[in-house]
Amino acid sequence: MQFDEWEPLYLQILADFGFSRQEDEVASVVLFNLLAQKKLASVKELKEIISGKIVCVVGNAPRKIDKIPDADVYIAADGATAKMLEHGILPAIITTDLDGDMRALLTANRRGSIAIIHAHGDNIPALETYVPKFKGKVLGSTQSTPFTRLINFGGFTDGDRAVCLAVHLDAQEILLLNFDFEDVSAEAPANAKTKLKKLKWAKKIIEMCSKSGTVRFL
Repeated sequence: MQFDEWEPLYLQILADFGFSRQEDEVASVVLFNLLAQKKLASVKELKEIISGKIVCVVGNAPRKIDKIPDADVYIAADGATAKMLEHGILPAIITTDLDGDMRALLTANRRGSIAIIHAHGDNIPALETYVPKFKGKVLGSTQSTPFTRLINFGGFTDGDRAVCLAVHLDAQEILLLNFDFEDVSAEAPANAKTKLKKLKWAKKIIEMCSKSGTVRFL
């Protein structure tokens, strides 16, 4: 998804949640600066990993994963990283806004997973705390206008952002595992309503991606 396709959705999301674009952009600058001394992955490198491949995107629905299907490439949405490591699978790519199992994220990155770290107005403290701890290759992402070191191929949550990435970089087929757009049982009651609204947006974005004909739920 190009930014001109994404921006109208982004503006709707800002209005729906009362988020501030300015705060998102401040977070993006913070991340940009933190990435200055990191090992950066490139979009070309990501495309070489994904293009023409069968990609399995593993979501972080709050349930046990019994089996992970065969695929050429695995992308983990944040907290799904720990579940994949438990199955002995190292994801090629992780999409994260740093609110998942940080020990698993840092371990996977150190072992070779490329971490695409997302900046938004609510996670500046997490960016400042954890970005310096990543030892492997990283790349930034933003919800707002992309610029050097920060990409934006669309997406709001870690899961749908991973799907947008795979679609944009020409995956042959995208298998979606462990996605649930209604289960908020893992959330504190005070956060459940907001989480459910975020999941509805994730579903909408993935449905848009599905029009490419390459996306399939497992």
